[in-house]
Amino acid sequence: MPMNSAIPYNIYTVAQRPDLVPQMKAVPPQIWPAFMLEDPVAFHYWDNLYTVFAEYQSIFVDSADTIVGTGYTIPFVWDGDPQTLPEGWDGVIERGFAAHEAGREPNAMSALSAEILPAHQGKGLSTHIIQAMREIGVRRGFHSLVAPVRPSLKPRYPLIPIERYAFWTQSDGLPFDPWMRVHARLGAKILAVSPRSMYIPGTVAQWERWTGMVFPESGQYIIEGACEPVRIERESDLGEYYDPNVWMKHTLTDRA
Repeated sequence: MPMNSAIPYNIYTVAQRPDLVPQMKAVPPQIWPAFMLEDPVAFHYWDNLYTVFAEYQSIFVDSADTIVGTGYTIPFVWDGDPQTLPEGWDGVIERGFAAHEAGREPNAMSALSAEILPAHQGKGLSTHIIQAMREIGVRRGFHSLVAPVRPSLKPRYPLIPIERYAFWTQSDGLPFDPWMRVHARLGAKILAVSPRSMYIPGTVAQWERWTGMVFPESGQYIIEGACEPVRIERESDLGEYYDPNVWMKHTLTDRA
């Protein structure tokens, strides 16, 4: 059943529609650069989101029962202090699963990804995905929804440190970055920046395959879709990339 009759989609959780998981898994390769699908933490944990935290994953489908967008989140334990946030995207996934395995009751949740099929981008669906995330948190009684936001225009400015880019604003005071702006319009505030939110290592050959580039010598390279340069070390046959994020917080209850 639709959760919001004002939009032309039905919204479910994976707990309600586990049959849609194969469709969900087919979305990321359509919207992310190849290297973004190679995060070791995601390899270790991601499939468990569909089972351990099934009720936290939102699915938006059209009238043909075809997925148009998804919203991934994870519950975790957090005291509300920005200083005690995980390092970033990798860290909050690890903390969420560690709390679950230890039997600790979560009191907050983190967004992990909002994915929209290309044909449905630019239609305001991102706002509804965040709202669906917020509604899950409110129903659970969590004090906050935080998000390690990956700024959507940062790949156009790979040489600008995230510590500066995160605080660029428009003339109206809202964030310069469109994805950060979506969060801000829903009331989210910047808490911190995470320069090393996601770590993606690989051999030189892997990086050349993921990017379609050739790296003849060691050094830093700007690659399409990356928010920062990737560092290539041919001597050790290693390429390393750290994806930066911006922590933003949506307050859900006065307990925050």
